Amino acid sequence: MQTYIQRHLSPQIAKDIESFPAVVLLGPRQCGKTTLVQALGREHSDFIYLDLQRPQDLRRIEDPELFLETNANRIICLDEIQRLPGLFAILRGFIDRRERRTKLLLLGSASPDLVKKSAESLAGRAVYRELAPFTWPEIKALPERSLRELWLRGGFPESLLAISAAASWEWRASFLRTIVERDIPGLVSSIPAAALYRFIRMLSHVHGQVLNLSALGNSLGVSGHTIRTWLDLLAGTFHVRLLEPLQAKTGKRLVKSPKLYLRDSGILHSLIETESFDDLLAHPAFGASWEGFVLEQVQSSFPEAQYSYYRTASGVEADLVVEMGRRRFVIETKASSEPAPTKAFWTALDDLEPQRSWIVAPIESGWPLRGEVEVTSLPGLLNSLGRELDSA
Repeated sequence: MQTYIQRHLSPQIAKDIESFPAVVLLGPRQCGKTTLVQALGREHSDFIYLDLQRPQDLRRIEDPELFLETNANRIICLDEIQRLPGLFAILRGFIDRRERRTKLLLLGSASPDLVKKSAESLAGRAVYRELAPFTWPEIKALPERSLRELWLRGGFPESLLAISAAASWEWRASFLRTIVERDIPGLVSSIPAAALYRFIRMLSHVHGQVLNLSALGNSLGVSGHTIRTWLDLLAGTFHVRLLEPLQAKTGKRLVKSPKLYLRDSGILHSLIETESFDDLLAHPAFGASWEGFVLEQVQSSFPEAQYSYYRTASGVEADLVVEMGRRRFVIETKASSEPAPTKAFWTALDDLEPQRSWIVAPIESGWPLRGEVEVTSLPGLLNSLGRELDSA
């Protein structure tokens, strides 16, 4: 039996339950939401859990008002809440009628923007949190897991903690089938599974690139509007991240389209068929994979910050701009043991004037370059950026 791994959100969710009538915990399927809340539930004798994918649990809530009244003054956890969007209005009424002794803990694998009734019905009544797959700070204490393995397998618990590389590979293949055959069609039934799978595979080949809706549409024989709809679905189910360009007055013409990333590196590697680290080293997407992995680890570890990228029409670029209050930081990724910054990088720093900057490489330890710029490992970056954001 696998040991429970403490998630960084666990203390926050415990505080939220005490402070808010409803807590909505969002994140992709199989990222560990259920495990997290069940661990919290074991600390409360008044905790009740329903999985809305299970027919027997659905039957228990066929009369939701009766169920809620019967279990008043308990912590009621409803998992996969997006499957019953009509329930949100009832939950709103229940929250408004009851004293705060009744707590609702709602788990979903679709964003509030995708399940609009959630955002509309629980506005002002719920706090929203997002749980990502495992990040390095969460699993670094596991002696049998390395940063390289997290990068290769991705952060989904069943993939990362699989007993073998083959088992991890098979789980990811099955997970991808679930996404295209059940999860997305369960939200929008009009998308053929085969077309959606081809689309996701195509996205793996433009991972880390500036989004071009027309080019993607032409490749699949559909309109740019259709591509945007499919992207919104994948982003809304936490499988794709669109990193927006920085809106800054630098006096230069800036690229205005977002960059596209598949959020989990293990899923990316399945799609581009890199089963081993040697496969990844030899693949043209090696650098893009490292970039996406670093950016996702940073954004998942520090969701309170604001993130963007910077690129001018002449090619001056910074991979990730992190902003908190009036402070600004720049992160550049280099998939090399001897990373060398380009002239364009130094120009970007001149344009952006960040307080600190890092070049992140797959290395064990880093070194200073000049001023407030240093080369660092991913663990070193997370430590340094965490300290900077805490003081921002």
